[in-house]
Amino acid sequence: MSNLLYIKSQTNTGNYRAIIEIPAGTNRKTEINKETGAFEVSLRNGNPRIIDFLGYPVNYGFIPSTAMDKLRGGDGDPLDALIICESLSLGSLIEFIPIALLRLKDSNELDSKIIGVPANPELRTICATNFAELKTLYPAIMEILVKWFLNYDKQNDTTEFIAWDDEFKAINEIEKWRI
Repeated sequence: MSNLLYIKSQTNTGNYRAIIEIPAGTNRKTEINKETGAFEVSLRNGNPRIIDFLGYPVNYGFIPSTAMDKLRGGDGDPLDALIICESLSLGSLIEFIPIALLRLKDSNELDSKIIGVPANPELRTICATNFAELKTLYPAIMEILVKWFLNYDKQNDTTEFIAWDDEFKAINEIEKWRI
């Protein structure tokens, strides 16, 4: 199994880590292979998953040392992290501040997304470090993310929006799925 899956999810400063599987702006769905640790294009019915829609609007990755347990309604994968900043390279490890929780349901499984900004202020592209600022200063980002997730996968129209939650619920969600 890959060591990236099991590095500490929280830093000594109290922030969290994410590993980027899909850089912002790309349309190739890439995932880490849990056995080899290699990043591979996800397959559906034996074919590469190329998103036939707008590219990913943010950097998409996962929080290491987490798993959304299927027995508790999760999808069995590490908890997703969406990092709002310029496009990061595939496999990048970034320290981030959780600022929101996007709750979705995909094929009747909980599919939570932690929204974050880089801990390093020089890497940030927005001036929000908590949910209130995100909601007040950038409501369009929230709308775009919901619309994107409800429309990007034409073969799977079962994705449902549940709710937005604040940074405290986001941290609780991370802690809930830590292994």
